[in-house]
Amino acid sequence: MMKMMKMMKTIKYLMIVFTIITAASCKNEKQTSKAEDAAATETNNKTEKTMNVLFVLTSHEDLGKTGEKTGFWIEEFASPYYFLVDKGVKVTVASPKGGQPPIDPKSELADFSTPATERYNKDTQTQEVIKNTVKLDAINPADYDAVFYPGGHGPLWDLAEDKTSISLIENFYNANKPIAFVCHAPAALKYPKKADGSPLVKGKKVTGFSNTEEEAVQLTNVVPFLVENMLQENGGTYSKGADWGPYALEDGLLITGQNPASSELVAEMLLKKLKK
Repeated sequence: MMKMMKMMKTIKYLMIVFTIITAASCKNEKQTSKAEDAAATETNNKTEKTMNVLFVLTSHEDLGKTGEKTGFWIEEFASPYYFLVDKGVKVTVASPKGGQPPIDPKSELADFSTPATERYNKDTQTQEVIKNTVKLDAINPADYDAVFYPGGHGPLWDLAEDKTSISLIENFYNANKPIAFVCHAPAALKYPKKADGSPLVKGKKVTGFSNTEEEAVQLTNVVPFLVENMLQENGGTYSKGADWGPYALEDGLLITGQNPASSELVAEMLLKKLKK
């Protein structure tokens, strides 16, 4: 009988120990699971963080003294815009005057039609965005991760001289944020400076609408300055690809594209830069 009672006590003791061990194990598993869930949530939040990119369009519509109209080139807006928004990037569009910026009439011709321009022509929602661009002086650069300047001849007149634009570019650059330009938009780099007072493009590899391309469209003597010449005069190391072919350069925070065919390539480089 005594042996039986001792055995029962031993079994009871072992059951208590097993219960304690099992409970502790479950508690640890729950704590580990909670920690893993928290880590996964944090990772997802970082991955899903929406990037905000500012697009700056010209408000200038007169093509010098020719009596013809200019503005921004649709392809140079539409192609990078759709590339970025399709990747989940939030894009805000601004212009010096706000409201509807002028569209270069030639960019609406069938000869310059691309899948991106065709999409834009059917996209009433994006057309409304263009009709209601934010006035540039209402923009707070701190709200954005990068800035993108589409081209068209318009920037040669207004964005090259606009003090708000100049300050904005310098602000992005000094805050270690990418700045991107395509075709004639590098005209906006004429006056921005680095913190040491030197031209922002000095010592940088850059490109933009070439002199030979400007000659081909017969506007060499109409534009206020040539993009290629200006970039070189400011100390930039200018290079180009074949006329009308895609060509873009990245040098630090600065990304530049040569012509309309380069617009999506610039957007691709910008997105890669933002993801680093």
